[in-house]
Amino acid sequence: MKTVKIAYIGGGSRLWARSLMSDLALESEIGGEVVLYDIDIEAARNNQKIGTLIMNHEQAVGKWTFSVATTLEEALKGSDFVFISILPGTFEEMEAYVHMPEQWGIYQTVGDTTGPAGIFRSLIMMPIYEGFAKAIEKHAPHAWVINFTNPMTMCVQMLYHVYPKIKAFGNCHEVFHVQQIIRRALKEKTGLDVHFKDISINPLGINHFTWINYASYKDIDLMPIYAEFAEKYHKEGIAGDQWVHYGPFGSAERVKLDLYRRFGSIAAAGDRHLVEFLPHHWYTKDPEMVKSWRFFLTPVKRRKEIKAEGNRSALAIIEGKEQVRITPTGEEGVLQLKALLGLTEFVTNVNIPNTGQIPNLPLGHVVETNALFRRDDVRPVYAGPMPDFPAQMTERHIANNQLLIKAFDTKDLSYARLALSLDPLSEHLSRSDIDAMFDQITQAIQPYLKYYSKTSSKA
Repeated sequence: MKTVKIAYIGGGSRLWARSLMSDLALESEIGGEVVLYDIDIEAARNNQKIGTLIMNHEQAVGKWTFSVATTLEEALKGSDFVFISILPGTFEEMEAYVHMPEQWGIYQTVGDTTGPAGIFRSLIMMPIYEGFAKAIEKHAPHAWVINFTNPMTMCVQMLYHVYPKIKAFGNCHEVFHVQQIIRRALKEKTGLDVHFKDISINPLGINHFTWINYASYKDIDLMPIYAEFAEKYHKEGIAGDQWVHYGPFGSAERVKLDLYRRFGSIAAAGDRHLVEFLPHHWYTKDPEMVKSWRFFLTPVKRRKEIKAEGNRSALAIIEGKEQVRITPTGEEGVLQLKALLGLTEFVTNVNIPNTGQIPNLPLGHVVETNALFRRDDVRPVYAGPMPDFPAQMTERHIANNQLLIKAFDTKDLSYARLALSLDPLSEHLSRSDIDAMFDQITQAIQPYLKYYSKTSSKA
């Protein structure tokens, strides 16, 4: 058995940490120590107790111990892998940058990647990730760093921006869902019932705005089959009227099918992510339009409730009032560890800097494509050029990402203000409206923007 040390920074909603522990418990080829570090030390201590209970479960075959670090330095020292799963700021700040823009007719479905929410979340995140990158460079320079935090693209970008030699990548499971949809299209057309991971795809783009221009199962070209599928379901969505039971995080996937019919490429992310990258009058002009396209606006209030439910569940497990469960998550984090340790090789989608795998997007910017995982190496697979429309829209978002990096480098919020005016969700607003929205959100989350000393010019 290979033994390693994992530094786990944060804990997400508590459930992310629990999911990792569950997957580790089911893996017999690697073991070792997980060191938990969180600014909420009680949450880390609870995760330590739950992790120990999971490893003592009768189904557990993994051999892992869990400890709590009181400093980031302590967690990182000697680590082979670093997992980052944090919420930049708190849900109070998220409530401000997700819901305040509704006064100006901007309705955000997820609020963690792009649009006004993605811009302000990035502003909060970048100084935090500067600290992570510098600490990793000093205390764990050879560790592999796996990011689970959103905004994914900007988080990974910041790690490389501060520490260019870092070995980091970002994980997102959105692509798995579209493989499930393509699998369904294949089954309806041919009767073949295959595992979704046997569907070969070529994802390319940036996180949550990833597109697919190639899909196959063995010798079957799945693109024409998906085209028929899109024609069949685009009016009602693949869930029909059942979509209302998928809330508050689901959708009927009407947007995905509509985008295929318009542009001939499969949009890989869920509808709630896709719409935030597009002009507001396409799908999110008002709540009625949102409802007509059959997806949900997820209120931050619900996220607070889920966090509270996770905390209650953690305490119930610790107190013996709730049974600990071990269930494979379908995530690939542990499989990636095994590949990086030389125990296997495989290909999956990942977020890493563009070294040419997408030749018509800027080099150096973090993109999402397939990559080969093998011993101490993550090698991007050449994906080829993005199709015209996705490429044009993606370039706009990359330009805004670069403005945010400039805001960080200069500590000047005017670059973020400019990014807000150029974002597709808010581009329809007047300069005075952009300024009013920017100033209102800035004031609401001011304690988390102290890094930025300049606020010079308005849009």
